[in-house]
Amino acid sequence: MAAVPEDAELLRALRALLAERGVASPRTLRCRPSEYRTSFPLEELEVELEDGGELRLACKRLDWDGLDERGRLAKPRFLHDPGREPAVYATLLEPAGLGAPRYYGSVAEPERHWLFVEWVAGRELYQVGERELWEAAARWLASMHAGLAGGPERQSAARLLDHDARFYRRWLERAREFARGDAEQASRTSEVEWLADRHEQVVEALLALPRTTIHGEFYASNVLVVTDTATLRVAPVDWELAASGPGVTDLAALVSGGWADADRAAIVAAYEAGGGSTDGLDFARLQLAIQWLGWAPPQWVPPEGQRHDWLSEAMALAAGLGL
Repeated sequence: MAAVPEDAELLRALRALLAERGVASPRTLRCRPSEYRTSFPLEELEVELEDGGELRLACKRLDWDGLDERGRLAKPRFLHDPGREPAVYATLLEPAGLGAPRYYGSVAEPERHWLFVEWVAGRELYQVGERELWEAAARWLASMHAGLAGGPERQSAARLLDHDARFYRRWLERAREFARGDAEQASRTSEVEWLADRHEQVVEALLALPRTTIHGEFYASNVLVVTDTATLRVAPVDWELAASGPGVTDLAALVSGGWADADRAAIVAAYEAGGGSTDGLDFARLQLAIQWLGWAPPQWVPPEGQRHDWLSEAMALAAGLGL
């Protein structure tokens, strides 16, 4: 795993980046590892500027060798592009002004990819009990999908993943491979094969839906909410898997897990109230469950708070859809 950068390295990088944005030069810097959990190393920076101002930034290191052994096991390598998240911030989020963390620049060198963004002092949505804040996140999501809809040129500039047929099928093939390799759960193989026989219907349904720019991992752990200001702020982070695909893919992530039907329905209704279409939502939820089945090999164990029976959810959704 790559070492934490020296403060002097970070200062040199920030001087150039802040100058490009008309921000005063940094005088001193304090760096400490973040308590926020992300797959790539994340440091919190307290920066004192030459003009007496202060900045609080996040520095995310996006190189593959920055992951520890467990992180490399849990992160599918084919998804990795250290330039994607900086490109999304620079070309999409910063111009749109949607409330995502402010972009301060990035370093892109052969063995060094750093992203500098505003440190948002908010709560992760999964720690929030008030359903109205989840509904607010759903409305924000709908406005984001409307605001960032665009053509192929936008997808190319932001280096977005493409949720095409090949992408969807790849997860099913990985799920089949991992099910076959899990000797302790032989019954999984037949259930995953049952899903495989019906998966093309899911692919066709998702490909028929309108496309937009999606976050790609719009789980509650990646959504910060700031409530101690006059206006509620929704600030999603971790855009490394941003993609072109159906908006309901993000909504499916937001409402994933063990929700009561009434609560899930209220969040979905808030997305609709924000102008979002929920057509195909259960197909997106089913594909999301299959993606989790194909995410990592059986020896990887998710963190305690992220464990979920995705196979049971996939089987129930497929049955509910009449597949």
